[in-house]
Amino acid sequence: MRSNMRPAARASVGAGVLMIVLASAMWGTVGVATQLIYGMSQANALTVGFFRLAIAAPVLLAAGWLLLGRRMFAVRRRDWWLFAGIGALTAAYQVCLFSAIPFVGVSIAVVVTLCVAPVVVALASVWLFGEPLTRRVVLALACALGGTALLAGGGAGLPSEPGAVLLGVALAVGSAVGYAGIALIGRAQAGRYHPIQPVAFGFGFGALLLLPCALAQGLVVDLPPLAWGLLLHLGLLPTALGYVLFFFGIRGVRATAASVITLIEPLTAAALAWAMFGERLSAAGGLGAMLLLAAIGLLSWREAGPQRAARSASGG
Repeated sequence: MRSNMRPAARASVGAGVLMIVLASAMWGTVGVATQLIYGMSQANALTVGFFRLAIAAPVLLAAGWLLLGRRMFAVRRRDWWLFAGIGALTAAYQVCLFSAIPFVGVSIAVVVTLCVAPVVVALASVWLFGEPLTRRVVLALACALGGTALLAGGGAGLPSEPGAVLLGVALAVGSAVGYAGIALIGRAQAGRYHPIQPVAFGFGFGALLLLPCALAQGLVVDLPPLAWGLLLHLGLLPTALGYVLFFFGIRGVRATAASVITLIEPLTAAALAWAMFGERLSAAGGLGAMLLLAAIGLLSWREAGPQRAARSASGG
């Protein structure tokens, strides 16, 4: 396994931030692309989720073989469980997010997912990494819960009844938990493998998990050419390239800070949804979004001290 460690050098903080920014901007197109697919076909959440991973996985496996050769498959037996966990969480995260969009629209689904996830990461880090549970983290949790509750009742012009909106928000929260799990596993295995390895194998596992579920619900393959083009976009850019960039970047950035940087995704998604679908928030929904942003700000403030101390200690 010694040879497998060479390509796993840590990224600098600046390069890591840039990679996560680029990944987040790509991810911001996912909700809009999915909404467009729904609008032009009978595709369901499992269909979109399966094809997204099924397109990305072989591309990443081929790229990994070209880049690493036999080392691509030099994986400790116990670590296959980590990759399987990434696949299962990715599958759950996608299906929950894609299922939430018809109920609450792109903006609310993505904002809830991406703003609740950092709070989940911060709380989980207390247990997993021994990070302290400070008053700031507790206050961030309160802001996130309050913001989510306001968003659940604060959408304007949504196609769903209040009960369906609540279900959509619950699905988005479930998506946030899955997303947070991916970030935590990615941070835990950082430096042990080349970033393309966990992504390629994880997405392969995820596609295999989703296939029987998609077949049981009804895998939709009769899609117009534009829908297939959007699925190719989902599989190649925000999935294959986006997650490789994220796993590269997270090597030089702490898990909580990485989840803060990914706020670029909901901002991108909200702007695209407003421009293309006219989605907007009521006053209550806007206040909820502000509370979620306040939660992220509190977590970001929490990160600033350790990051400055680390730079000072390293002479940077």
